Amino acid sequence: MICLICRQAETLNGLTTVRFERGEMKFIVNHVPARVCPSCGESFVEEDIAIHLLQAAEQRSVVGELDDVREYEMI
Repeated sequence: MICLICRQAETLNGLTTVRFERGEMKFIVNHVPARVCPSCGESFVEEDIAIHLLQAAEQRSVVGELDDVREYEMI
């Protein structure tokens, strides 16, 4: 897929870091599979992975975890 941001290059399979912040809550997930643009560095995560990460962030917010850093593994 051509990068939706810079439209300069074909994205490649790679890894990215996803960060969620809500108020004081910070949730960071490293090594998330993504399509990464070699030109501008923008990352695109597949929909099923994004939904899963959003649900994990919401769960952490509900239980009151303020800081969490994890490696991706279908959390």
